[in-house]
Amino acid sequence: MKLETFVRKSTLVRDNSSEACTMPRRQEVITRFAGQIRPSSHICKTCRLSIHQQRLASTATASAAHAGPIEPPPSGAALPSNTPSASLRPAYKVKASILLSRPPLITRDLTPFEKSYFLYQRRLNERLAMPFSRYFYYQKGTPGDVEWKRKIKERLTPARDIGVYNAYAKEGWNDEVLVGAKESEPEAQVDALLRDAEVEGLTGEEGQEVKKQEIEKPMPRITEADQVGDTKSLDRKLQRTLYLVVREGKEGKWWFPNDMLVGKESLHTAAERIIIQAGGMNMNTWVVGNIPLGHYVHKYGATTENQEKTEELRGEKFFFMKGRIMAGQANLTDNKLGLTDFQWLAKDEIQKTLTPRDWNGVKNILSER
Repeated sequence: MKLETFVRKSTLVRDNSSEACTMPRRQEVITRFAGQIRPSSHICKTCRLSIHQQRLASTATASAAHAGPIEPPPSGAALPSNTPSASLRPAYKVKASILLSRPPLITRDLTPFEKSYFLYQRRLNERLAMPFSRYFYYQKGTPGDVEWKRKIKERLTPARDIGVYNAYAKEGWNDEVLVGAKESEPEAQVDALLRDAEVEGLTGEEGQEVKKQEIEKPMPRITEADQVGDTKSLDRKLQRTLYLVVREGKEGKWWFPNDMLVGKESLHTAAERIIIQAGGMNMNTWVVGNIPLGHYVHKYGATTENQEKTEELRGEKFFFMKGRIMAGQANLTDNKLGLTDFQWLAKDEIQKTLTPRDWNGVKNILSER
């Protein structure tokens, strides 16, 4: 039974009247039974709140009656302040940083399994293909026909980059690469294609001499910058992604170009400004997107206060934006960020350059290749 119902019935019985009790009478009855009825799940929330308020009012009245008159404080005494003591608000420096990278320019080196697999596929295709129609491409007795006869005797197959192999002989099924064979190596295949493209001095039916053609060789995958270890050159590690890292001060640490946000500057606009202020105008760059790749919190060893003494600086928060360089080179001659040196490094080289704590903060946002 709820308290209101209990009070209403009690009041009707006491007054011996058929009319409901008035509000003052109900409050009086609630006060009378407040100390006798325990709040339980059978009492509604409104009645339970009324009981609690009545108890608080009774306790406050009793305390005021037993206490003596309040004496005023002596003159000149300092009144206690109710305002909390001023405390410094913890804060971090928010900085934008640019991960300016040069993407890979060539494909990666094949694994031994991949080399063997691709050679096997080419030899299998040679077995399944139709026989080469020699007289469709070369007229009988011409220099081209004579050159074709010489080459087919050497390699036994029309294909030029699968080694000595005859797909229509009795051993045509034996097309797997043996251990230690060089036919699957890209360098050996390139040499075979270059030798096949050369034409020896021949004499045709009309007596004219066919001059030897000069074949242009492809550029090597290992550049001169790789051989001398020039980390400032973009013509190195063509299979890997290179990132621009800079040194802050003469003996400062290596880190990515960064700076504080200016006013209401966005991260994208700040990244474009940092590229120009750090590396100069001789780079054709592109900042990809408006959302950072990730962020890193660098905490100070000891906290410091700002100039207004309202904030306690606990560290720096770096938000990394992705950027690409298409052409040009960095130039720190007139940089405005106090940078003294720069390098273009791959991920494994960056690990050796950064401090262990900084490396743990950025290693998961750098590309493996």
